Amino acid sequence: MKITCTSADLLAQLQTVSRVASTRSAVQALSGVQISVQEDGVELRATDMEMGLRVPLQATVVRPGTAVVPARLTLDVVRALPAAEVSVELRPTDQDVEIRSGSATFHIRTLRSEDFPPLPEAGGDAVVEVPAAAFVETVARVARSASRDETRPILTGILVSAAGRELRMVATDSYRLSVKETPLESELNGAFEANVPARALQELVRLAQSGSDEDGALSVGVRANQVVFEVRGAVLSSRLIDGQFPNYRQLLPDSYEHELRIAGQELTDVVRRISLLAQKNAPLRLAFREGELTVSAQTPDVGEASETLPVAFAGEAFEIGFNPEFLRDGLESVESGDLVLKLISPLRPGLIEAADGSGFLYLIMPIRLNV
Repeated sequence: MKITCTSADLLAQLQTVSRVASTRSAVQALSGVQISVQEDGVELRATDMEMGLRVPLQATVVRPGTAVVPARLTLDVVRALPAAEVSVELRPTDQDVEIRSGSATFHIRTLRSEDFPPLPEAGGDAVVEVPAAAFVETVARVARSASRDETRPILTGILVSAAGRELRMVATDSYRLSVKETPLESELNGAFEANVPARALQELVRLAQSGSDEDGALSVGVRANQVVFEVRGAVLSSRLIDGQFPNYRQLLPDSYEHELRIAGQELTDVVRRISLLAQKNAPLRLAFREGELTVSAQTPDVGEASETLPVAFAGEAFEIGFNPEFLRDGLESVESGDLVLKLISPLRPGLIEAADGSGFLYLIMPIRLNV
């Protein structure tokens, strides 16, 4: 196996694919990148057995073949190369790969190729083409609500469904819930629903945003226990999460006592400022009185802060507490324009909704306040 290419291209694709390589597997080959060289092209591959990634590399093929090299070390070497051109050659008798660039030569021992598993091709039982920009924007709006607690794997995923002219994603960690329904300009060529690990979707967002062209399609192929995405020539595969995702519609209250339209950016800025004094698990307090909202925080031995802004509140005054980070995430996910804040009581969840009808909902559980 031997190829020549630019150092910049090799570095860019190695940086992309290395993010997927395993950092804690007992199988050494999974910590590596497979360089697959065929007569018709070159591909870099990595997997941690949960997620796999294949990216194309622009290179001149001198001799086809395959080698697996340590991801981290190879990336560091390529980052430090002195010249614009580089050659990569497998030396089977020495069980290493020779990397030459300018006057520098590196020999890197290869990992066992037979331990590197085959990665799936693009496609699946049902393949749906989705506008990449709409998919990326929808992931960005809900991803923060996915759980990072591996003891509840169901909640570490994002429920993705697409049919007709709508793309919908739902994520929850049981403390907050995000829903984004994105209308599409044209009818989809199929339908699917899958609980996809949030980590895989966030990697997909990086891949989709890696070029200057914002347009283009993203192919989604769903199989029995796997999903395969194709975007910008890269193929990302991921296992699906088994089990029943919570029925989010049952979590949304039927009615609310108060519906307040508020300038989203103004409230977000206030919450960001006052959250600086909500430390050590201290809640952010929202006190509603006739015509105004006071946002405050107090942390013993640290300090306190408060700020008041006008809102169209009427009725009996009350105060509700929220996790500062969760509230900030919800407000920031609205992105722009006015939002609607819907509340019932200090002990019932609140709902943040984009006022522009963009289909974004964010349900957040309150924190019981000590008076």
